[in-house]
Amino acid sequence: MFKVKRETSDGKLALILLLPSTLLILLLIGYPMLSNFYISFFEQPINPEFPAEFVGFENYIETLTNIDFYKSLGITLLYTLLVVVGSTGLGLYVAILFNRPFRFRKVARSLIILSYVTPSISLIFVWKYMFNSGYGIINYIGGDILHLFNQPPLWFDDPTSAFILVVLFAIWRYFPYAFIAFLAILQTISPTLYEAAEMDGANVWQKFKAVTLPAIMPVMLTVITLRTIWMFYMFEDVYLLTNKVNVLGVYLYETAFAFNDLGKASAISVILFLVISTLIIAIRKKVNLNASS
Repeated sequence: MFKVKRETSDGKLALILLLPSTLLILLLIGYPMLSNFYISFFEQPINPEFPAEFVGFENYIETLTNIDFYKSLGITLLYTLLVVVGSTGLGLYVAILFNRPFRFRKVARSLIILSYVTPSISLIFVWKYMFNSGYGIINYIGGDILHLFNQPPLWFDDPTSAFILVVLFAIWRYFPYAFIAFLAILQTISPTLYEAAEMDGANVWQKFKAVTLPAIMPVMLTVITLRTIWMFYMFEDVYLLTNKVNVLGVYLYETAFAFNDLGKASAISVILFLVISTLIIAIRKKVNLNASS
């Protein structure tokens, strides 16, 4: 009897303690999501003094029948795929290298994460300066020193080169996140496992496949999932670097604030939410979380 009363009292205390954070989540996340879903069924003017007009599923139909939306979706999926694979693979490779003892290892680790902790606007300014067609160091080295091209390329004005550069920028900018996560889990792997694998005659790839990969798999899934979400909604990096790569974040922003179509922008964001949710569920089903066991 006493035990039942104690469990009931603990349950009430837990609910009381969770109540502030629950209300905060509902206020900051739940209400904006519901409000966005509500607006997607209206032709919503920016001026709040003008009344909104209910249009039903018209915003969704216009979005799903617009070829520009699918072009932007394709660019976003390719951008997300390349950046997630690139930043995760590079982060893992550097983490394996830095998991070995060498001089100035702590200093080197600190330098690795500089690109991740530096504000985006500073990095974007540096990249635009480097690839400037008139005085950028890339055109100077490629044209004046190596003579690779006669006319300096307009790197951020050509859609293809601009897309390659925004992908490279994102891989370089965000691989330290994967590096930190992988390095932390690599340091928990016992060296005796590698020694046992060596005694069995395993080569480098076999040791990675049999020892390292199962141990880092849960962390890898988390890194891939979070990076996929973040890159799928990427806006500021691409928008500030160039106007030639129309990812969905840019497409949504221009729909809302360049064409003042808030209802359609809300419908696009709902569709994006469904797409990214489907992708995340597919990733979780594809990767075996129990591989480490």
